[in-house]
Amino acid sequence: MGYAMVMGEALIDLLEADLDGEQVYRQAIGGAPLNVAVGVARLGGDARFAGSLSTDVLGDRMAAFLRAAGVDGQGVRRVAVPTTLAVTTFEGAEPTFTFYGEPPSYALLTPADIDLPAVGGAAVLYTGSISLLREPFLSAARAAWTHATASSGPLRVFDPNARPTLLPDTAAVDALRDLAEEFFSTADLVKLSSADAIVLYGDHDPASAAARILALGAGAVVVTCGSRGAHVAAPDGATDIPAPLVKAIDATGAGDSVMAALISRLLTGGRPADLAGWSEHVRFALSVAGLVCERQGGATAMPTPSDLRDRWGDL
Repeated sequence: MGYAMVMGEALIDLLEADLDGEQVYRQAIGGAPLNVAVGVARLGGDARFAGSLSTDVLGDRMAAFLRAAGVDGQGVRRVAVPTTLAVTTFEGAEPTFTFYGEPPSYALLTPADIDLPAVGGAAVLYTGSISLLREPFLSAARAAWTHATASSGPLRVFDPNARPTLLPDTAAVDALRDLAEEFFSTADLVKLSSADAIVLYGDHDPASAAARILALGAGAVVVTCGSRGAHVAAPDGATDIPAPLVKAIDATGAGDSVMAALISRLLTGGRPADLAGWSEHVRFALSVAGLVCERQGGATAMPTPSDLRDRWGDL
């Protein structure tokens, strides 16, 4: 089993909560790609994180958290700007994010920081999320992705993870769509949420969005649909996979746990040959996400194999 190279942001989530009738914010280490890296490691995979962390105390905590989770941080660049904060509010279990910090501490990785031999030697390369909206990270991600494509080495996995609060107008949405489609066209797997599909395409039909992305050149597409499960599309067909019934208290990180679970299965079993193989991966991933939704959100919610066995039995 090889390793996954995970590129993207790490930041601090301030999660809205109620304490004795008073509204407070609970600090949690997060950022979608960090969550993915931690999720892969918790599931027993070899995860390496490439991103930028502040030199402040919160950056120190995130670096220590990655080490404790078993994530290799040799690809981390430390930067002397304050850690970006993502203030998270809720309507039910679904989170809404507002970001504070300029320049963003999470997007300062440069192309020169990328270890290209390590990228080429990976079994899986993941990138995506809000870090792609800023330079120099975008150039760094493009350099790694181009190298992975040219080397025919790692499986390339992408998640746009669109955040409407970072897209102030239609021009910004159009730019993100163009950027996402650049990566979609050479990805072995695209994972996005139904909310992402609405942002990018105004499309409330996951099957339509998945077919569109597949036609661009993606090897397979998984559209998560919250409590309804996921839509899976591959060259030989498409299907809907139901989610397990859970008592959700916090959906923060659930989509990231799907991504982590899919990567963990790619590490152990390689790229599936057909829709049936992708569907088995997605069933496993939805079980992981269901357990995450039953916990307080963030990277600490990512489960281990023993957690999964305790909750679901053998998967």
